[in-house]
Amino acid sequence: QVQLVESGGGLVQPGGSLRLSCVVSISIFSIHDMGWYRQAPGKQRELVARITSDGNTNYVDSVKGRFTISRDNAKNTVYLQMNSLKPADTAVYYCNAEIQRYWFEAQEGYWGQGTQVTVSS
Repeated sequence: QVQLVESGGGLVQPGGSLRLSCVVSISIFSIHDMGWYRQAPGKQRELVARITSDGNTNYVDSVKGRFTISRDNAKNTVYLQMNSLKPADTAVYYCNAEIQRYWFEAQEGYWGQGTQVTVSS
């Protein structure tokens, strides 16, 4: 069973930083795109940042220049470094990965359980 295990959320003051991590818990054939999404209360889930297997990235405009997504393919892990946090960044953050479990299977999307990020003074 593929699991994405997230960590690193919490409470931080405006202007502060947090680093989220997400690790794929079992050995698999290949991980394609990985990304972070967030969902604030009463709002739809939105893409925050995404990274391809060869390191190309894209970000939602509201986090450009403040957030950085990266990945360690040897550790099957994706990170989200969040700096200059604002109250508007408060949300549950979800990790997503397009995973190919075996060479003979098509890739499939998987989600983490979510980690709460709260930005408040």
